Amino acid sequence: MLGSPVVFVIDDDNTVREAVKDLLLSVGHAVEAYGSAEEFLAERDPATPGCLVLDVRLPGTSGLGLQKRLLARKDHIPVIFISGYGDVPMAVQVMKAGAVDFLQKPFREQELLECVQMALRRDEEFRQSQEEISEVLSGYRKLTKREREIMKLVVTGQINKQIAAQVGLSEVTVKIHRAQVMHKMGTPSLADLVRAADKIEGYLS
Repeated sequence: MLGSPVVFVIDDDNTVREAVKDLLLSVGHAVEAYGSAEEFLAERDPATPGCLVLDVRLPGTSGLGLQKRLLARKDHIPVIFISGYGDVPMAVQVMKAGAVDFLQKPFREQELLECVQMALRRDEEFRQSQEEISEVLSGYRKLTKREREIMKLVVTGQINKQIAAQVGLSEVTVKIHRAQVMHKMGTPSLADLVRAADKIEGYLS
């Protein structure tokens, strides 16, 4: 179950920080504001959904440095960079690292609000996909070595008779293994099992 998202604002300019915070609060977002990357990191819980509105230039760890530290921690919170000093190479750099957008100060309020909505959607989709993968992997770990072998063949579309000939088992035994695979994976249909297998392959690759 995902909690309510929070928009985290990090800017060492108190005027900008409070203005952005007030804007986001005015449209109903939950907001937490910080003056430095260190303050944010001290309280950051990756389980909390949301997004980050981050100034590029900060005392101590810069915005770019914070983005790198979050990625190193496998914290995939979406980042919107804001800067009064940004240039094209810097914008390209942060976008390549996965930032949602790079806004030059002063930016339009509507522009920031649209970016925040996009970032929150991205975070929600990522967290939902991670939950789904976690559930699929949980089922996969319950399979025996033989059941994993059977599953691999089932998702290629082979029928029990073909699988039995390939692995040297009776058709009845393959049918039992196949039923166990479907049960443990929580997949009522072959199509569901194929989708689950695709998620596992994507995760492991």
